[in-house]
Amino acid sequence: MRAVVTRVKEASVMIDGVVHGKIGQGFLVLLGVGPTDTEQQAAHLAEKVCHARVFEDENGKMNLNLAAVQGSLLVVSQFTLYADLSSRRPGFSKAARPELAQPLYEAFMANCRAHGFVVEHGEFGADMQVASVNDGPVTLLYDTDEV
Repeated sequence: MRAVVTRVKEASVMIDGVVHGKIGQGFLVLLGVGPTDTEQQAAHLAEKVCHARVFEDENGKMNLNLAAVQGSLLVVSQFTLYADLSSRRPGFSKAARPELAQPLYEAFMANCRAHGFVVEHGEFGADMQVASVNDGPVTLLYDTDEV
């Protein structure tokens, strides 16, 4: 699994002109699923993201996690994180098929909720418009093949 996690002041996702999910302070998570990913990787990734200490403490140091700032998550499926960029037109054969990807996307969010967080989300496979006010900016790239 791959996740691009951005610390945000606020973020939202719209589908067909209607707000589908919205958060204040927290993480915007763009989540991609690969063809060999597992539920264990979804759980591990959720633990890593939910406990990342990237919010500033009273001394301006990135020392606080999502719970310490009472933050939330907005999770958006993003199969393009597995794009083959070897040519000018990206290919997406390296992304998991929807029948594998959607349950793992759901499992990631369920694990984040199990850690006690509010999780808003987009709609798997939908055409979505995502807006965010990045904080810092702080953006992290997670890949379960590496963490």
